[in-house]
Amino acid sequence: MSFMRMLWIFLFILINYINAQESDAYEVREHSLVRPYPSVFSTSNSYWHLYGHSIATDQYIRLTLDAQSKFGGLWNMIPIAFPDWEIHVHYRVHGEGSTYFGDGFVIWYARDPKLEGPVFGYTDHFYGLAIVMDTYANGHEHQGHVFPYISAIVNNGTLHYDHDRDGTNLNIAGCESSFRGRTTDTLVAIRYHNNRLTVSTDIDGKNTWTECFSIDDIHLPTHYHLGFTAATGQLSDNHDIISVHTYQLDTSEQRRTEDRKNILPVAPSAKLGDATLEISQSSTWSALKIFFFVILFILICVGSIGLFVYIRYYRQRTVRFY
Repeated sequence: MSFMRMLWIFLFILINYINAQESDAYEVREHSLVRPYPSVFSTSNSYWHLYGHSIATDQYIRLTLDAQSKFGGLWNMIPIAFPDWEIHVHYRVHGEGSTYFGDGFVIWYARDPKLEGPVFGYTDHFYGLAIVMDTYANGHEHQGHVFPYISAIVNNGTLHYDHDRDGTNLNIAGCESSFRGRTTDTLVAIRYHNNRLTVSTDIDGKNTWTECFSIDDIHLPTHYHLGFTAATGQLSDNHDIISVHTYQLDTSEQRRTEDRKNILPVAPSAKLGDATLEISQSSTWSALKIFFFVILFILICVGSIGLFVYIRYYRQRTVRFY
């Protein structure tokens, strides 16, 4: 065997080893969902639960059908215990509407599963991460982008989602993505690794990911639940989940051994506690202004009295000299 051939074999083995190390991840069955769905939901001990108007067919999980005033959810009832993960979701959003349709769906990594509320069928003031797949602009005057739009929200229970503004006051990152009404497979990948959140899309069915956004310093606890919810109002659409693949990523020894179960969700751009803070700051500033005005008034009064006494004393003294 020639030296060059041995060298090529060595390089081939080395490249494969490096690729294997870089893709050190494996799929976790308990957090994944594929067809056939009836077997998934056939027992009361199923890892996945449906609620609301969601239904399971042979081809998809339909969170809402294309009808007004519907809501539905799909939740994984086993919390994710590992700190670093990646989720691939095959979905489809479509309907009869060509101009008006909505509203989209949300992929959740949240503390409390199966709660109902005004945020795409889930509760407000939630704990965790929301990847919002929004298809309709409710607050047109507040938007600096077109829809459909994918955004991320991190909440520790203090933030209110303003539906009329499409949550723009809470978004930490986002991108435009024309995922609705595609005839191709539409997929989204959510990767959380070493406190970095990355969302990528494949809306052309080419098996190629396009990064939507990536943001550092996102702190999420373990033992939260993966879920999907959607809701329709006056506008409607079909919101379908076709498959979910969840992967456990390689984790450093420090992250693997530290207790991350009870940390609060934190993001650098999310003004956690902002609603309370604004009221508190406003009240504090009003009190400070009143205090300073009172002090200023007292100083002016004291100064005026002092000046009056000084002028009177000076005049009396001047009269004595004459």
